[in-house]
Amino acid sequence: MKIATYNIQNLFHRDKSLMKQSISKSMSDWITELDTLMRKPTTNVPEQDRIRELSFLIGFEKTSQKPYAIMRRKAGLLYMKGIHHSIETKASELTNWNGWIALQTLPIKPLATKHKAQVIADVNADILLLHEVEDRSSLEEFNQVILPEIKCKPYAQSFVIQSNDMKGLETAILLRDGYKLQSVKTHLIGGYSDAFQHLLEFEITTPTAQKIWVLGIYLAKQDVDVKTADVIRKSQVKNIASIYEKLITEGKKNVIITGTFNAPSYCDSLSPLVQQTDVKDITKHLSFEVDIDEGDDATYFRLGAYRLGVNIKQKDYMLLSPALYKKMTDSGLNRKAVWPVKRPQWSIYKSITNKTLAASEHPVVWGKIEI
Repeated sequence: MKIATYNIQNLFHRDKSLMKQSISKSMSDWITELDTLMRKPTTNVPEQDRIRELSFLIGFEKTSQKPYAIMRRKAGLLYMKGIHHSIETKASELTNWNGWIALQTLPIKPLATKHKAQVIADVNADILLLHEVEDRSSLEEFNQVILPEIKCKPYAQSFVIQSNDMKGLETAILLRDGYKLQSVKTHLIGGYSDAFQHLLEFEITTPTAQKIWVLGIYLAKQDVDVKTADVIRKSQVKNIASIYEKLITEGKKNVIITGTFNAPSYCDSLSPLVQQTDVKDITKHLSFEVDIDEGDDATYFRLGAYRLGVNIKQKDYMLLSPALYKKMTDSGLNRKAVWPVKRPQWSIYKSITNKTLAASEHPVVWGKIEI
């Protein structure tokens, strides 16, 4: 059995708020100056004039005053609700509207999507856990259309579980023939404000009739200060550890905890799980393999990296119960579709010539278990 976890960072379109956008030094200074002026209890005439100038420079005047439009699906078709709410326009060849409208998402380059498929095909896992999938229809198109284009057999089963952040950060699991999803449970593990995180418990039967329990988790980056984020994450991880311990107590020995934790392994916020339970990190297994960095980086150990010569910070994890860790025969990390921060650093697909063509900022972590 081969299992993999991959933060794919969406398939075809991604929320604008998740895209890293660089701004110039001047723009940064203008924003800082405007923030300072707006916080003042009172402003004089010159300051008010400066606020208008800064608003123009930053681009506030570009805000559209037109009535908003709403896109929605109905019976599998796409509709737009516009100025006259009682009139619905269907996207088809019979209308003047071509079905395109500016929304809160940006398209991902088709070549980047193919690179996502390529790295999945190269790993070729029997059980694949994907994070940051936008929706089920996108996953099905990716599975049934994009994967076959690169000679990869589509997965027999696919499931998408929606998150509660409304930014297209859903969790999906895909299974090959012979693997059956018996049940899915959701465990609330806490969070902040209205963005509570949940852990997904998948009960899967293998072709040999063995059962495994996969705990899939995506701990999102909290938009708060670091100390507060660590406190929140530690509370969440304590709940994850309790869920794991309960499964072991119930005699469910074949447990895998995997996903994106968004923190390095030495972080105290992960200690309730990484240090205070008996789970084993797949990166510590003797079979764990990955292409070493090129040049001088091959002998460098970046703080928080997966291991010596692999200088990409660890954010994605696969933790195994001792029973499964003993049955591990092979494991590794594939980062051929990750654009290096500096070059040269590690080998990537030749068709990735810039950052926008990379599949994701995350590598694929995989393990092969005799079960």
